[in-house]
Amino acid sequence: MRFKHLVILFVLVFLVGDFSACAKHGRERAEVKKLKVMTTLFPLYDMAKNIGADKAEVSLLLPPGVEPHSFEPKPGDIVKINEADVFVYTGKFMEPWAEDVIKGIVNKNLIVVDTSSGTKMIPAVFHDADEPLGSFDPHIWLDFDNAKIMVRNIVQAFKLKDSANKEFYEKKANDYINKLTELDSLYRTTLATCRDREIIYGGHYAFGYLAKRYGLRYLAAQGVAPDAEPTANDLVKLIEQIKKYKIKYIFYEELTSPKIAEAIAGETNAKMLLLNAAHNLSRDQINQGVSFFDILEKDLDNLRVGLACK
Repeated sequence: MRFKHLVILFVLVFLVGDFSACAKHGRERAEVKKLKVMTTLFPLYDMAKNIGADKAEVSLLLPPGVEPHSFEPKPGDIVKINEADVFVYTGKFMEPWAEDVIKGIVNKNLIVVDTSSGTKMIPAVFHDADEPLGSFDPHIWLDFDNAKIMVRNIVQAFKLKDSANKEFYEKKANDYINKLTELDSLYRTTLATCRDREIIYGGHYAFGYLAKRYGLRYLAAQGVAPDAEPTANDLVKLIEQIKKYKIKYIFYEELTSPKIAEAIAGETNAKMLLLNAAHNLSRDQINQGVSFFDILEKDLDNLRVGLACK
């Protein structure tokens, strides 16, 4: 009987000790604070998420399916930015609202990353109220050399904010940059074989960087702002180009109505293909875990078809 009591006592001591160890481990885990990162566009979200991995809590400011050119932050969005450790945006030409928000930030420990810093920007082609003379094309991530610079700008902020994990972040950033190099090589070799060199885009002017990088001609129906309506003369020019070069495919953009591309296709009997600039994701894409690389690889597949590449 005494032995039985000793066994019970031993079990209780073991359980109490085990519970204390678990509680201590739980407290230690709770004390490990993840880097809190707020990003504005999907490419930045994808970069930051891959660099931070399990050491960062990365959020996307844009709601699913929202077109970013017309986005204006709400008071709740500004609160989220204030609560972050790092705020990552593309630059003043992509997010014109960002500079005013940054001026009003009360979190003095927030690190703000303008990922356009150090990139090579090209002048905007269209000029209107949304895009005055002297503006630059904001779609810098579609030149993969620029995308690499953006990654480096983000990782510098991570290392500054969380120096204990700087080697981890540097390794993740280099992995991402290597993937960009591989994607760039795939684009270059594929697009060098295309019979057709003309991209007709029934959306806003988003692919100027990509076209310049790979020696393609690029015509778009709209300026930078996707809600800028093309004139009848703009559409006539596009239709003339399609007929002149015997173009069989026109491309349409993500997240907005393809009505312009459909109208051009109806006038020319051209077929339609998606060309996604990766500004943002739909809710279904988020649920599917679609990555920046998934989007750009699918774009290359569609370019291969649309431009008759080998």
